Amino acid sequence: MAIREIVPHTDNFIRKKSKPVTKFDESLWELLDDMHETLDVAKGSGLSAVQVGVLKRVFIIDINEMRIEFVNPTIIKTSGVQYKKEGCLSVKLPFDYVKRPKTVTVAAYDRYGNKFTLTCEDWTAVCICHENDHLDGILYIDKICTPPKGLAED
Repeated sequence: MAIREIVPHTDNFIRKKSKPVTKFDESLWELLDDMHETLDVAKGSGLSAVQVGVLKRVFIIDINEMRIEFVNPTIIKTSGVQYKKEGCLSVKLPFDYVKRPKTVTVAAYDRYGNKFTLTCEDWTAVCICHENDHLDGILYIDKICTPPKGLAED
């Protein structure tokens, strides 16, 4: 395992669209292991492969000691609305509000190619949407908004 360098938002690479994973092999497992180690050191909630210089549709989240790997994820259902402050390991700017779904259902594969579906809400839903956006070259700073009065959450 190795700690990988995180690509800053000022690098055009971070805006590239990631490609689907076609091989579930040792190179994917090494990437995922490195991403976990990098995320541990950076102390974030999630990390996408593009953030460590790899254009693969892969991201991980680590929330409340729950670590989940998503390979070729697709958000298949959303509901509700929430406004939370987000930040990013690639963006060295202050956290700011982003409008996200309250609940998200995502279909993805694990590191071995097994398909799963997961429904999450609140902060976990935010993290899944945030990391999934990275796979399409979208950053939270593209979605900053002012929440309606009374709906802002930190």
